[in-house]
Amino acid sequence: MHAITISEPGGPEALAWAEVPDPVPGEGEVLVEVTASAVNRADIMQRQGFYDPPPGASPYPGLECSGRVAALGPGVSGWSVGDEVCALLAGGGYAEKVAVPAGQLLPVPEGVGLKEAAALPEVVCTVWSNVFMVAHLRPGETLLVHGGSSGIGTMAIQLAKAVGAKVAVTAGTAEKLERCAELGADILINYREQDFVAEVKDATGGAGADVILDNMGAKYLDRNVQALAVNGRLAIIGMQGGRKGELNIGALLAKRGAVSATSLRARPLEEKAAIVAAVREHVWPLLAGGHVRPIVDRELPMSDAPEAHRVVEESGHIGKVLLVTS
Repeated sequence: MHAITISEPGGPEALAWAEVPDPVPGEGEVLVEVTASAVNRADIMQRQGFYDPPPGASPYPGLECSGRVAALGPGVSGWSVGDEVCALLAGGGYAEKVAVPAGQLLPVPEGVGLKEAAALPEVVCTVWSNVFMVAHLRPGETLLVHGGSSGIGTMAIQLAKAVGAKVAVTAGTAEKLERCAELGADILINYREQDFVAEVKDATGGAGADVILDNMGAKYLDRNVQALAVNGRLAIIGMQGGRKGELNIGALLAKRGAVSATSLRARPLEEKAAIVAAVREHVWPLLAGGHVRPIVDRELPMSDAPEAHRVVEESGHIGKVLLVTS
């Protein structure tokens, strides 16, 4: 088979479409013939040499894919060769085939195409696990999403609205904010021109955000705490604004607030399987009912992974960028 390989860390040109050995599904794994994968920031970090795959994972980038079941490993039941699926991966999505633990496999939702299903597993599992399983967003509360036009952001908006929450977003252009509004965002904040702390407090009568989904890390840490409501929960899922920040414990105590920080890729298989099962129970019916949908900006051939990485790094896209095998 062919896969996108990384000969040495570097820019997008470090990605090469090369012939590699076929994966073999092990105990409890399913072999998927890949139709599409999606580009995530973690893939870019891996290409740059900052985010190695967990031990035992595929060395190729790609944290999600869609395709058809090609073979079942020992001990697998509930799936059949030919099933159309999408999958949460620890790596290996940028390839023609990938071996996936069966607990990380999902059926393609009703009403969603096979290619566009590749835009779902990573973002849905990230949003559901952080916003709902950890931060416990409830109907009537306010969610602040940083990077509202990203793949994570566009999904977070839709899921929060589906459960009856109010949504505030930050984005860097009027066009991106307009797309967020089309998805249901109530409070639109241009982070280049506006102070999100002041804007969120003004829009909530001074209360602040009950839950904040943050991809920036250190850069926004202090201001995120300022923007929290009493009993607010800050969920950090990225470090685009740096790794180390100063946390004002006094301000957090005054808010009776909580800060969580999670990653998905390196979690134990049983934890990822539990998240996938929760997503199938709670989110798949929303997709089948048309209440939530994947947002795909564009599709590129898998061999054009360098160009796809350039697009994502330039942040001009809205939603997800897909890589397709044919």
